[in-house]
Amino acid sequence: MKNIFIFLFLTFSLGIFSQIEDPVKWSTSVKKVSDTEFILISEATIEKGWHLYSQDVPDDGPIPTTFTYDVSKGGFSLDGNTIEEEGHTIDDPIFGMRIKFFENSAVFKQKIKTTSDASTINGVVEFMVCDDSKCLAPTEIDLVFNIPEKVNNTFGNQNEMLSPVKWKTSIEKISKNEYDLIINAELMEDWHLYSQYTEDGGALPIIITKADKNKGYQLVGKAIESATVKKFSEIFKVEETFFEKKGVLKQRIKLNKELSSVTLNLTGQVCKEACIQIDENFTFSLNGEKVNSVAKSKIDNAVTNSLLYGINTDDLKFSTIKCDSEVSSSSNQIQQGGKTLWSIFGLGFLGGLLALLTPCVFPMIPLTVSFFTKKNGQNKSGGVSKALLYGFFIFAVYIILSIPFHLLDSVNPDILNEISTNIWLNIIFFVIFVFFAFSFFGYYELTLPASWTNKTTQGESSGGIIGIFFMALTLAIVSFSCTGPILGSLLAGSLTADGGAWQLTAGMAGFGVSLGLPFALFAMFPNMMNALPKSGGWLNTTKVILGFLELALAFKFLSNADLVAHWNLLKIEPFLALWIVIFAGLALFLLGKLKFPHDSPIKKLSFPRIAGGVLVIAFVIYLASGFMVNKETKTYTPLTLLSGLAPPVGYSFLYPNDCPNNLDCFKDLKTGIEYAKKVNKPIILDFTGYACVNCRKMEEHVWPDAKIDNYLRNEYVLISLYVDDKKALPKEEQILVNRINGGTRRLDNYGHKWANFQTQFFKTNSQPYYVLLNSDGTKILNQAVGYTPDKEGYAQFLECGLEVFKTSNKE
Repeated sequence: MKNIFIFLFLTFSLGIFSQIEDPVKWSTSVKKVSDTEFILISEATIEKGWHLYSQDVPDDGPIPTTFTYDVSKGGFSLDGNTIEEEGHTIDDPIFGMRIKFFENSAVFKQKIKTTSDASTINGVVEFMVCDDSKCLAPTEIDLVFNIPEKVNNTFGNQNEMLSPVKWKTSIEKISKNEYDLIINAELMEDWHLYSQYTEDGGALPIIITKADKNKGYQLVGKAIESATVKKFSEIFKVEETFFEKKGVLKQRIKLNKELSSVTLNLTGQVCKEACIQIDENFTFSLNGEKVNSVAKSKIDNAVTNSLLYGINTDDLKFSTIKCDSEVSSSSNQIQQGGKTLWSIFGLGFLGGLLALLTPCVFPMIPLTVSFFTKKNGQNKSGGVSKALLYGFFIFAVYIILSIPFHLLDSVNPDILNEISTNIWLNIIFFVIFVFFAFSFFGYYELTLPASWTNKTTQGESSGGIIGIFFMALTLAIVSFSCTGPILGSLLAGSLTADGGAWQLTAGMAGFGVSLGLPFALFAMFPNMMNALPKSGGWLNTTKVILGFLELALAFKFLSNADLVAHWNLLKIEPFLALWIVIFAGLALFLLGKLKFPHDSPIKKLSFPRIAGGVLVIAFVIYLASGFMVNKETKTYTPLTLLSGLAPPVGYSFLYPNDCPNNLDCFKDLKTGIEYAKKVNKPIILDFTGYACVNCRKMEEHVWPDAKIDNYLRNEYVLISLYVDDKKALPKEEQILVNRINGGTRRLDNYGHKWANFQTQFFKTNSQPYYVLLNSDGTKILNQAVGYTPDKEGYAQFLECGLEVFKTSNKE
């Protein structure tokens, strides 16, 4: 301690008797953070060889630098302590301690909050400086900070270099020779960066070019932009398009040869109350690890959603206003969902009954029942229990067939929809159904490999429960030539339904119950078999009838492929004509005018065949009525029995209509929202599909209702988003996105884009699905609904949304 004071005394004395030294010059500036927050900046310029000490110096060391601000006049308050730069920390041999100091320059910053229009803030800095031979006495300097007026506060101190944009770059590999070069801009508050598409006559737009003359690559179109804002400029008298807070530009390039890096140049303007020119070069590395590491980087949902849809999930809120009819609308959807599974179960049960009446299954009933009830050494109750177990195992075999589809559904919620709307899969279904149909007509037999039957037959010898299971499995295999086409119809129908795997399970359960139940019932009540008709020609007649039905259904799948692929071939006119020909052929067969290979000679037409022929002729006339034109909608009259089977009536050569019932609709989200804002109407989002059965039912039998039609035509802006549209997206939108249940997927077509929108924003993937939004698409007006065949309930749903929208506008 004594040595320190002697050292200070000597150095101060030398300073007094020598020339006056002033090695530190202080300057001040102010940086605006917001209208009420500022940073007071004190900068020290230090002569070479001198050291200015930190604010934090140990006891017995040199005098620390200390800042004092005059708060006595009020108008502001300090926000935290004065912060300083990193500086240098050394073991000082003179003071014998570790000391932090600054050389050449030092910057100190103090954040304040203003409570009134303070124009000047006074302060004092006390400091001490030393060189290698001496120290100067502690000095106090007055500091004056001039708070700029708001009108002049755009750029803070004019001597300060402004950087209102922070740039970040990344890269995404698309293919071997294509890359997306991504430029992210983070903007300071109230600053605007102007789009490539801003109107001429205003601020300068962004222009992206190659920074060099490298011919090894080329730019593919303009950069894709994230969400922008449009606003009329009172200064330039034009509508300007700009980014605020942040913006993303994605420029695709195509390589003509192998390159390790490319450089892009970006020019434009960033403006607040005045403008700054931008001229930036960005270099992107394309070699090896850097590309892979970027490609595997975390995908930002906010960026991708802004790019694709112009909004983010955080922007979407539920309305706080409720209406009385909202609960009933929601319950309708829930009730309908439960009813659908039971209806599918019923269809499966009906399919099983049809399978029972085929030559492959019907003769097996008395043989199998006799095997269980008359087996040597077995009492009646034992035979009945085994027959019941046999029936249960038949049911179990068909349930097991649906399990793999649940596994697929859990991996990717959209996969069943993707399978059902896959163009080539629908064509394969068409070919298979035609193949099944001609098998039913008797031109050839369908059988599974004989080795399968041999192995299951060997399993029957195991006895007990295992033996009975293999008997059930053997029945499923040997009857495939008759049950296969029916199961194929059930599988294809379930894949195109909204419930996916659960629909398939319900259908398989119904099929298994109806196929296994007779074996159990006839084992319990053997006398009932006396009432069964004897096998004969009627079994083949049943097969041929099923063949005509299979042939008609085959064209449904060809129609799905045509709709999804936009081939414009199998429109409503040729589809109805084909069905008329097919069912006219069925009528001729039933009336004995058309023969097939295994038909028995008909000596006299039975009453069932005559009645069936008349019913089919009536159905043909019904099909022909589908060519009647509805003058109000200017489309063909939709046929209730063909809803979801035939193409939409607007999909026509003679009376084409891109939207159902000649309504005005949009098929792009951003375009639809822009129009809704312009006309100040609420939005109805219609998540639909070309191959969606229930969507067609809603459009053709619920929407034409006068009350509902008025809402859709005059009160709402209809945006129809087709989740199975296979039309390719523009290359710049073919990007990776996050799945809601983990993992990523690439969007290749518009169907992927809209399916991702539905799952990301509304956490559901079934169609139809109807969501009512306000005019800018940021507020959900009421509970969304799915398939709602009740016209009154659906009208209440629309009325509720309109009521909430109008009430919100008044607030």
